[in-house]
Amino acid sequence: MVAVWVVVAALVLLALYVAFTYNRLVRTRVRVENAWSQIDVQLRRRYDLIPNLVETVKGYAAHERELFEDVARARSAAQAAQGVQGQAQAENQLTRSLSRLIAVAENYPDLKASQNFLALQEELTSTESRIAYARQFYNDEVQLLNTLIQAFPSNIVARIGNFQPREFFEIDEPARGPVAVSFQQ
Repeated sequence: MVAVWVVVAALVLLALYVAFTYNRLVRTRVRVENAWSQIDVQLRRRYDLIPNLVETVKGYAAHERELFEDVARARSAAQAAQGVQGQAQAENQLTRSLSRLIAVAENYPDLKASQNFLALQEELTSTESRIAYARQFYNDEVQLLNTLIQAFPSNIVARIGNFQPREFFEIDEPARGPVAVSFQQ
């Protein structure tokens, strides 16, 4: 009789563990999906800022047509990107194009002093910070989910529940190094 109760108790504990682990995997997967949607929101915000920035620069540097077309192509490719890796590659190209656009603006003192340009540049910088934060949050959640999927014994529940590992959202970081400060006009 005692042996039956021990077996029943063991089965109940096993069932509770499976249910707890399954629910934790589901919660983590939902958090990963939510984190990705937050990245998407910030990327769309970035895409909405780009045409205004390009138009502002065009007013001062109309002869940079090839650069404007490159930014437009990169923006379109980023908006159409599919999957985490495809999005990361498209974002890297867009970041390079935007960096070139900002570098061109440095050659035009009137543009650099334009309140509209400064406001757009500040908004873009703020958005880039939000993207970085959202990307970090997403990658943290992906790391947790992937660990649960691969670690024993939760990997057994993950396999039964058909949970799949997710890809990290890795984009090129800007070059690190000393910041150049110039007081020349």
